[in-house]
Amino acid sequence: MPTFISLVSLTEQGVKDAKKIPARIAATEKLFAQAGAKLKDVYLVMGEYDYVAIAEAPDAATAAKAVLSLASKGNVRTVTFPAFTRKEIAAIVKGLR
Repeated sequence: MPTFISLVSLTEQGVKDAKKIPARIAATEKLFAQAGAKLKDVYLVMGEYDYVAIAEAPDAATAAKAVLSLASKGNVRTVTFPAFTRKEIAAIVKGLR
């Protein structure tokens, strides 16, 4: 299944109840599953973004649905893009001339 990476920033609303973040991540797993995607992992990071989330979805439309559902809650903003595995990279570059 295709992989999607999201760079996630907490909104002002999202940072107010930081203690609830573990519960929000659990709720996000359920939200993604309802949209047809799977939240594989979430990393707390330091710098411009607060989290990096890795998800799988059958296609970009499903990934977009999951991320929009999450963002609509008002706690985070996301930047999401497709990611390619080593095997997929090898197949992509094999066709280069």
